Amino acid sequence: MWLNKARVHNINVLENALENRPKGKSLLTVSNHHSCFDDPGIWGLLDTRLLKLRNVCNKNVIRWSMAAHDICFTCKAHSLFFMYGKCIPVVRGAGVYQPAVDLCIEKLKLGHWVHVFPEGKVNMTKEDLRFKWGVGRIIYEAPDLPIIIPIWHIGMDDVLPNEPPYYLRMGKKLTYNFGNPIDLSALMERLRSAPVSEEEARKQITDRIQEEMMILKQETERLHSEYVKS
Repeated sequence: MWLNKARVHNINVLENALENRPKGKSLLTVSNHHSCFDDPGIWGLLDTRLLKLRNVCNKNVIRWSMAAHDICFTCKAHSLFFMYGKCIPVVRGAGVYQPAVDLCIEKLKLGHWVHVFPEGKVNMTKEDLRFKWGVGRIIYEAPDLPIIIPIWHIGMDDVLPNEPPYYLRMGKKLTYNFGNPIDLSALMERLRSAPVSEEEARKQITDRIQEEMMILKQETERLHSEYVKS
């Protein structure tokens, strides 16, 4: 982001999915959530080193993402801004069966790209929160298993802290790490062939996503530590 320094790992994984996945094949990205600036920051709206401009600025390509209705949709002006930014109002605490999750599933059915913050909130303490089962429902009910790409990033809360005064800082170091696609095909086949409840299926899928994200977290923390020391 212009006046900050970012080290990006494996961005080609996401770019390949955006540009070369089969027509109609959906894409689901999941990432940690450490700052209110995560969503624009991850996609590099201020730094085209992250994603190619033709992907970032293409309304038919850029992601759909859930955003808290009580923060981002509090007035008409804010609602229009986030709506045009392809944000879906989610009601925190309303569970997995709500319109926001339904719409994410519909977008995947159409072959679109959906992004999810499975921690369900800005994780200001950076503790290992249990992922919300909404991501499990989205994957389980998608008619075709999407390409699932995990993302871990570090430093966004240095650029925009979670405590006042709220303004973008400069001179910070950030690390972005895009993991390889998570293959859930064997798990999905087992869940659909076994007498498992939807609740248990959502749990197992979410647990697997969290396991992969924790592996990526450890790798990214090591890369970020090396970057800061360099």
